[in-house]
Amino acid sequence: MLCESAADVEIVGEARNGAEAVRLVDDCRPDVVLMDLRMPVLDGIAATAAIVSARPATRVVALTTFDDDDHLYPALSAGACGLLTKDASPADLLDAVRRAAAGESPFSPPVLRRLVDRAVRAGGPGTPTPPAGLPELTERERDVLQHLGSGLSNGDIATLMHISVTTVKTHVASIMDKTGSRSRVQLAVLAVRHGLDCATDATADEIPNTDAR
Repeated sequence: MLCESAADVEIVGEARNGAEAVRLVDDCRPDVVLMDLRMPVLDGIAATAAIVSARPATRVVALTTFDDDDHLYPALSAGACGLLTKDASPADLLDAVRRAAAGESPFSPPVLRRLVDRAVRAGGPGTPTPPAGLPELTERERDVLQHLGSGLSNGDIATLMHISVTTVKTHVASIMDKTGSRSRVQLAVLAVRHGLDCATDATADEIPNTDAR
């Protein structure tokens, strides 16, 4: 019902289990799949792996009640481009579908934060090499980068900074271009490495509840 309410999103199929999802993707060829990780017959992780193997262009966003590592990393290894917990707001869910279709990697803020912490500790592949300072960023861009480092969504950043979500997206695109980062995760890692991240717990109380949309 949520997706059908959006003029730019078309539902082309619904599956009752992972095996049916794999068959439907082959028949319907969707741009984006919202994949429940816990399903009968074939679980969401195995279904994601099968879909991405057969149709690499299809973007799979995992949905789960659990945001622990036992679900996160297997889903990403299977080829999911992002992961949202099921308590995500309606606006964030639709935003994730649009971002996935545009080639981005949408994550719920706590999930993104955990990915960033692991990447910073490991310093392995996919972790960007930070430049010597960030002299090219404007003050606004540095503020946006700081909030990205805390794992906040575009909507939350817009609320905190009293700007539109479109403006936040413009800043994010500019920061990516200036820093050579390829994803939101890399931007968040960059913020943490430069000490720009702010405590998520400290900002959470400042964000009004917008789930009523």
